[in-house]
Amino acid sequence: MPHTDTHSKAFGYLLWIFGFLGAHRFYYGKPVTGTIWFFTLGLFFIGWIIDFFLIPGMDAEADLRFRGGDTSYNISWLLLTFLGVFGIHRMYMGKWITGVIYLFTGGLFMLGVLYDFWTLNDQVSVKNASFMD
Repeated sequence: MPHTDTHSKAFGYLLWIFGFLGAHRFYYGKPVTGTIWFFTLGLFFIGWIIDFFLIPGMDAEADLRFRGGDTSYNISWLLLTFLGVFGIHRMYMGKWITGVIYLFTGGLFMLGVLYDFWTLNDQVSVKNASFMD
């Protein structure tokens, strides 16, 4: 399988600005440490500062782990981060029923949004793989 550039360093650094809440770690497929960053403000800002230098490596690892294709990780993450409670990211991925459910329930009472922060990279990767088959 050829190497694809699934994630963007520029987008990673943009999320890093809010990274003391773990956004960039979720984006690069690190939900456990993303959650820790969220509850500790980026390990009391120290981990957040260190991550500035770790982003290129996290980006390269994400590019190897996740499958590229028609569905953009960057657009999916942008929609989840800023419009997740409305389910727009799910509609973008063709998941219309759950997108509408999110729309009328505030992202399934925010629990669905949290679930998507943990699993969005895998959801996009599976969607991209289904286009290839």
